[in-house]
Amino acid sequence: MDRRRFLRTLAATGAAAGTTATAGCAGVLGESGAEGTILGPPEIDLSEASHPSYGDEMPDFTVPDPIAGEEITVSEFEGERAVLWTSFYTNCPDGVCPALILRLRRAQEVAADPTERNPGYPSLPLRVREFVGPEPYGDEVAFLPTTFDPERDTEEALREYADQQSVDLDAGNWHFLRPETYERAQEIHDEKFGLVIEKQPADDIENLEYRFPHYGLIILANKQGIVERAYPRGPATDIERLVDDVQRVVTA
Repeated sequence: MDRRRFLRTLAATGAAAGTTATAGCAGVLGESGAEGTILGPPEIDLSEASHPSYGDEMPDFTVPDPIAGEEITVSEFEGERAVLWTSFYTNCPDGVCPALILRLRRAQEVAADPTERNPGYPSLPLRVREFVGPEPYGDEVAFLPTTFDPERDTEEALREYADQQSVDLDAGNWHFLRPETYERAQEIHDEKFGLVIEKQPADDIENLEYRFPHYGLIILANKQGIVERAYPRGPATDIERLVDDVQRVVTA
C-alpha cells in the first residue's frame, strides 16, 4: 500500500488522531458515481440546474490573469491540476464574495500544508508521520476566481483584494481572472455557467455606483476536467467539508 493510499484510508476511517475528514461530506469514495468522477454522487441532485454539476465537463474559456500577466485557459489544467472556481467582485457590499474567497483561500492553505488541519498529526510517532505524509499538493490544484466587474476590478484592485483576503499569490496556483470587458464577463457567466450577470443601482450604499445580484456558486472539477461538486450556496458551505472534498479529489 503506498503512502497516499494509506493516508486516505486513515482519513476515511478516522484513525488518525483528531481527524474528521469525512464528516458531513456529500458522497464518499467507493460509491457508484458518474463516469470519470472520484467522489460519490452528492446528496442533492443538481442535474437540472442551469449551472454545471456533478459529472458534467468543466466549462472551458480563456481569460487574462492581469497579476501574472498571462492568459489562462481552463482546459490547459486537464491532466495536471484539479480546479476550484467561483465568481466575485471586489466591491461586494454584502459579504458574499469575501465568504467565497475565504473558502478558496482556506483550500489553498491546506494544499500548502495539509498537516495544519489535523491537530493530532504532530503527536503521531515519527515513523508513522514519515509514512502517511501528508504531502503538500498545492501544485496539483488551480484556484480560478473570476470577476464579473472588470471595469472596477483592475490589476491594482485585485492585488489589494488579495492582500485583504490573505491570498497567497506567490504559490503559483491562484489566478484572479479578469475578462477583457463587462460584456465578455456576462458572456462567460451566462454561456458557461448559466448565471445572468446584470448591474443594479446601489443608491442605498454610499460611494457605490452599482452592485450585482450574484449566485455564490463554487465548482470543483477533477484533473480530468469533470465536475465533482457544485456548491450553489457557496458562502454557506461548510469550509472544512469543501476543503476535504478538494483534498480527496486532488490526492486520489
